[in-house]
Amino acid sequence: MNKVSYAFIAVFALLTTGCFHAQVTTGLPPGDVVWEDAFANSWIGGLVPPKMIDGEEVCESGVAMVDTDLSFLNQLVGAITMGIYTPMRIRVTCAASDMALDSTESSVDVAQGASEGEVVDAFEQAVESALETGETVYVRFAK
Repeated sequence: MNKVSYAFIAVFALLTTGCFHAQVTTGLPPGDVVWEDAFANSWIGGLVPPKMIDGEEVCESGVAMVDTDLSFLNQLVGAITMGIYTPMRIRVTCAASDMALDSTESSVDVAQGASEGEVVDAFEQAVESALETGETVYVRFAK
């Protein structure tokens, strides 16, 4: 084999072995509802990311996990366009809807339509309580 063949094989191997996968978990227990976008528009090899997803619109009970990756088809499209258009798959797993706090967990409630000062006060109260007890204190917002 000549040098050009070796170079072609090396470049081909380099371009076809990489993959992308990122997973973000929030700590909430996952539920049964999963939202997916198999072709989220991304440009220039992911430097220009897809549009942001509003978790409140997708999941009423909160987001448990966000998973992004490049499927084989996404990678193929990226290779054909030489990385200019690189779609990615985004999968959002919603949190379980039965997330009631048990009687041993403490929380601070924030009323619907609370002012910025009231929200800040609630978080300060939760921090003080957590420091005193050494336990987790949840801040719950009324819907």
